[in-house]
Amino acid sequence: MEVTVGESMRALVAATYGGPEVLRIAEVARPEPGAGEVLVRVAAAGTNPADSVARAGLIRDWFGEGPYVWGWDVSGVVAAVGPGVARFAPGDQVFGMPRFPQPAGGYAEYVRAPAHELAAKPDGMDHTAAAALPLCGLTALQTLDLAGVSPGQRVLVNGAAGGVGHLAVQLAKAHGAHVIGVAQDVNHPFLKTIGADEAVDYTTTRVADAYRDIDVVIDCAGDDGLVATLRRGGVFASVPGAARGPGSLERAAEASGVRVVRHIVLPDGAGLARLAQLVESGSLSVAVSRTLPLEEGAVAHELLDTGHTRGKIVLVVRDEEAGA
Repeated sequence: MEVTVGESMRALVAATYGGPEVLRIAEVARPEPGAGEVLVRVAAAGTNPADSVARAGLIRDWFGEGPYVWGWDVSGVVAAVGPGVARFAPGDQVFGMPRFPQPAGGYAEYVRAPAHELAAKPDGMDHTAAAALPLCGLTALQTLDLAGVSPGQRVLVNGAAGGVGHLAVQLAKAHGAHVIGVAQDVNHPFLKTIGADEAVDYTTTRVADAYRDIDVVIDCAGDDGLVATLRRGGVFASVPGAARGPGSLERAAEASGVRVVRHIVLPDGAGLARLAQLVESGSLSVAVSRTLPLEEGAVAHELLDTGHTRGKIVLVVRDEEAGA
């Protein structure tokens, strides 16, 4: 695939912080790969709650002032490689979550990424699904690793139908755990299809009263009260609170003899390869609730801002390649 130096590309640009309406298509300079980097021709870009948090300016101290091209999850084809890259070549199909939590510019036709932060796209998975996997998949994988989930444990996943949650359910099952998924009743059939052993509706059941002696809680929705469900020596892994410092949760956990895990996901090519192997073995799938063209990125962010999406929303950058 020949790439001409100095070309421009389409990108979804946020000139300022604000609501979804700040996202506009614009022509910007296409990046070029440096040493150890590859240039990816993006077929599809996944969206995440972290994208809308960044767009809204809620963590502007991480980034400073824009303009920015948000987005981290990408899947596509290697267009060019920089000096020192041997693991990939032009034409290879790859996916990843480059540079997180620093800006990566995923909502664009091309992305420049460190080669070691990418992996080969899973065989049999199209680019749309592959673009939905990296950030949520690595978050779930790394969190379960830190929590030490092991065969026979009882694992409760709060927010089990969401982006991280539905992958955490499957990964916990792959670890040999008994999995309890917490979600609204309408999502219970979905949870059973992805391997949950039990499903509980938080709108009709007070989960903190209904369960005891849980080994690990993976909290993807933000309910510190679920510490009461854990046995002494259990683990409370808080996904949405990863960026917050110690507080009331830690005090309650200490009183109950519970360990707290807070983790900000890190780019990890080897972890992506682990996820790809699970996809190829049939042990892991990603739910894509909706696809939208790149031009409708603002609509995707409106949906993200509701906080009630099942699975993932993916932006299709190139129709001819997204389903490849």
